[in-house]
Amino acid sequence: MHYIVITGGVISGLGKGTITSSLGYLLKSHGYRVTSLKIDPYLNYDAGTMNPYQHGEVFVLDDGSEVDLDLGNYERFLDVDLTGDNNITTGKVYKEVIEKERRGEYLGSTVQIIPHITNEIKRRIRLVASKGDFDVVLIEVGGTVGDIESMPFLEALRQLNHEEGKGTFLFGHVTLIPELGENGEQKTKPTQHSVRDLREIGITPDLLFCRSKKPLSIETKKRVSLFTDVAIDGIVSINDVPNVYLVPDAMEKQGIIPFVREKLSLPQKEYHDAWAEYKENIRQPKEKVKIALVGKYVELQDSYMSHKESFSHVTGVTGIDVEIKWINSDDLIQNQEKLSDVQGVLVPGGFGYRGIEGKIQAARYARENNIPYLGICLGFQVAVMEFARNVLGMDGANSTEFDPRTKYPVIDLLPEQLGIKDMGGTMRLGAKKVLVKENTLARRIYGTDTVYERHRHRFEVNPDFIERFKEGGMLFSGVDEDGIRMEIAELRGKEGFIATQYHSEFKSRPLSPSKVHLHLIRQALEYKQNVVEATA
Repeated sequence: MHYIVITGGVISGLGKGTITSSLGYLLKSHGYRVTSLKIDPYLNYDAGTMNPYQHGEVFVLDDGSEVDLDLGNYERFLDVDLTGDNNITTGKVYKEVIEKERRGEYLGSTVQIIPHITNEIKRRIRLVASKGDFDVVLIEVGGTVGDIESMPFLEALRQLNHEEGKGTFLFGHVTLIPELGENGEQKTKPTQHSVRDLREIGITPDLLFCRSKKPLSIETKKRVSLFTDVAIDGIVSINDVPNVYLVPDAMEKQGIIPFVREKLSLPQKEYHDAWAEYKENIRQPKEKVKIALVGKYVELQDSYMSHKESFSHVTGVTGIDVEIKWINSDDLIQNQEKLSDVQGVLVPGGFGYRGIEGKIQAARYARENNIPYLGICLGFQVAVMEFARNVLGMDGANSTEFDPRTKYPVIDLLPEQLGIKDMGGTMRLGAKKVLVKENTLARRIYGTDTVYERHRHRFEVNPDFIERFKEGGMLFSGVDEDGIRMEIAELRGKEGFIATQYHSEFKSRPLSPSKVHLHLIRQALEYKQNVVEATA
């Protein structure tokens, strides 16, 4: 087994996840079998209870694990389905060690960071490595070198490097090369200090991924190499690009795979770039549409990372560029005209009452003006509430999440959620079977009677009202395998309206976009063309 560890220095948010994913894609394109895992040093057991403003999107895996958004990057770039084991947190490690201590498994030993915590970290890394016939395990360490929380993980990796033997480990380090002054001089001191800090821990980097606005000059590379002892061939310039799926190209052109191959003594294999046409569509799209993304976390766009990526996937496959108009849902309560210049509306998932009324206004505006609409999770629920209020005459129809005393509880708590007090890991989570009904828009979109999609919710459509919705023109065209839970909603006679209780964005991939996102963009382009013809 070979391991490539990616650490970060100087500041967080430099794109370690994208760099790790891009390296994984290149290794896979060169014929190697790859898996990835993310180390998150925070004390939370998982990302499930985190506010998106603090940590971005909570990504959900098939097995129901709520994980860091970087695992979404790994799945998309490697086209694989990962599990909760691919995300190691301090909370998971300490919980396991404490439970072993309580069971007496340490035979009375004093439980310490070294060896007990570090041994548990190494056990979890090796567990991921043993789950498949892999050539390389990519390990991304969250945070930056010097963070107190990261210390046990870096120590464990230092030990693992020693234990696995020479030629099995390669350390990559992501740093910032700021560009200052009128001439944009590239400064290397932050990188020098970051590498020094890493060495003090006992880890010497083999690769440096240097983030900058412009490509590194050869003089900058030489200066970095001089002060860090990293070979010039191991200094990779990662400058800004318009789309993350173009990062692998930049790395490939700098010869990173031959460098990795030599360091790890990997055999040379045939190279195949599956994204060649896909990237050409991203670079030179043929059409363009504007889509409103209506949410309450729009100030931090990483909160909706998988939706952004789903639209990129659609662009890569169709050549239709997607401009996202970010709209705070509260702004729509008094001014729906913010939606007047878009060709489609997406209302994504979320929790809590804030912003709900604005999302309901977005669903109403789209429905009444025949603008293509896609609702996901909470966006599905607000479409149901809006229809109940403004078409079926159920004044004040709501979800019991927001109004427990509503006269028309069209959205209600899942039965199994009654009495649950713990917030973490207790929702309806992970991939579930969805049955798609015949002769429906959903069946035309999916082309099959069964799909498996990922869920993350506590509330659902109240079955007591389903017949009234059907009579009024809203059809629930997808249900769970028991036929009890409503999974897909559409409107009779409206090709541009679709809403799902599940999160189709979590399974979207570059060459296989989310089908409902793809449908939204195609409908948006048709809507745009019809508007142009009508005004011609």
